[in-house]
Amino acid sequence: MISKESIENYFQSLQDEICNGLEKADGKGNFQEDLWKREAGGGGRTRIISNGDVIEKGGVNFSSVFGPCPDFLRKEAGLAENEEAEFHATGVSLVIHPVNPMIPIIHMNVRYLKAGNLEWFGGGIDLTPHYIFEEDATFFHNHLKSVCDTHNPAYYTEFKKWADDYFFIKHRNETRGIGGIFFDRLAAKDSISIEDRFNFVQTIGNSFLGAYLPLIEKNRNKTYTEANRQWQLLRRGRYVEFNLVYDRGTKFGLLTNGRTESILMSLPPTACWEYMNIPGKDSLEEKTLSLLRKGIDWAK
Repeated sequence: MISKESIENYFQSLQDEICNGLEKADGKGNFQEDLWKREAGGGGRTRIISNGDVIEKGGVNFSSVFGPCPDFLRKEAGLAENEEAEFHATGVSLVIHPVNPMIPIIHMNVRYLKAGNLEWFGGGIDLTPHYIFEEDATFFHNHLKSVCDTHNPAYYTEFKKWADDYFFIKHRNETRGIGGIFFDRLAAKDSISIEDRFNFVQTIGNSFLGAYLPLIEKNRNKTYTEANRQWQLLRRGRYVEFNLVYDRGTKFGLLTNGRTESILMSLPPTACWEYMNIPGKDSLEEKTLSLLRKGIDWAK
């Protein structure tokens, strides 16, 4: 049986590894750490990087919070109305907003949650390019598929579809980006133990730098115009819309009285909204919009 301490220790070491890797890739920016405590129980380490050579703003958060189960979580866990229960949630969540519009936004979350006697893992990793380059999308999805295949050859297809459905901006009828994988409520089941689930989540977390650093190196020196920058700000606006309207992690943090500054670190430093923006015909912007849809088989 895995312990609370072993799970938290892994997530903290993952935060350290990712922050070190991103600092080296950026070459200028450094993460600033903010330690915080939650009055109702627990706390975390928020790390923010800004104004780097590559990263305009990014955050890599570790948190561990616990206490009496809030009502929404009691329902999710199937607890009886008067049943006393505690919850424990811990994990790492990160979002990186690059300077260069040719480098994509990336998000990853890996987490563990226990409510009463039920425990499970969740998370995912997805890419949101401002401009979709098909070779980058293929690289990213092939990387995720190879990682998933080391545990179960069915995982990538299942979790990729889940990501397509989850990272969908319904009111815009478009996906947030090119997706990735998303999974939730991975509990012990049949011959799959909770330790097996934890091993899978560790494999996903450990794959982050291999998925993102090559995309940074490939695109960091590409030139861009003010028009490209304006498009980047519009796409960031879509990112904000998803995170504030649909994102489960944002809702969970706010509903459990989490730290607002840490919860909202996923938002970009700047974004914009323009009325009825219509890209030019045969432009990179038009091509990008045409690829913001579910069901594309990027892992070729």
